[in-house]
Amino acid sequence: MEKLISEIKRCKVCLPYLAQGVNPVFSANPNSKIIIIGQAPGSIVHKTGIPWDDKSRERLRTWLKVDKDVFYDPNNFAIIPMGFCYPGKGKSGDLPPRPECAPLWHRQLFDAMPNHELILLIGRYAQAYYLKERCKKTLTETVKSYKEYLPKYMPLPHPSPRNNIWLKKNKWFGEEVLPLLQTKIIQITS
Repeated sequence: MEKLISEIKRCKVCLPYLAQGVNPVFSANPNSKIIIIGQAPGSIVHKTGIPWDDKSRERLRTWLKVDKDVFYDPNNFAIIPMGFCYPGKGKSGDLPPRPECAPLWHRQLFDAMPNHELILLIGRYAQAYYLKERCKKTLTETVKSYKEYLPKYMPLPHPSPRNNIWLKKNKWFGEEVLPLLQTKIIQITS
C-alpha cells in the first residue's frame, strides 16, 4: 500500500488541466473498513492537504455520528475522491472531478483494502460511476433507493451547505437513512 500511495501522490496525469497544480488528497490504509468516495478536493482541501477539511466535514461527521479522531483514523475510513486533485473553479462552483483518477487508481486502492465492508457514495459523480445503470435518474431517487445498493454501497447527497434546501425538502433522509447509516457505522467501527 505504501508504494501505491507514493505513486498516487506523485501522479501528474491531469497536470495540463489543473490551474492550481497537482496535489492528490486522499487517505487509505490496508485495514480501512469503510470507504468514503466523494467528488474532488475543494480549494481549501487543496491548500491544507487534509481530506474533507472544510464546512462539509462537520455535517458529514454528524451524519456518520463520529468524532474527528474516528473520522480521520484510516483504520476506520479510507477517503478516496473521484478526482484526487482540486479541479478548479467553474461558472457555478468547482469544476467536475477529473475523469482520469477513478479508473486509474480506485481498483488498485480497493484491492489493497480487502477488508472494507461499506462504500459511501457521496454525490452524483460517485453514484453514477459505481452504480452505473442501477443509478436512478436523480440523486434524490438514488439516495431514496439506498436499500437496493446495500450491503456494499450507501449513496448519500453531498453534505455541503449548498444542499440545505435539498435536506429541508427531503426530511425522510434524516428520519430514515441517517439512523440506519449511523447504526452501520457503529457496527463496523466498534
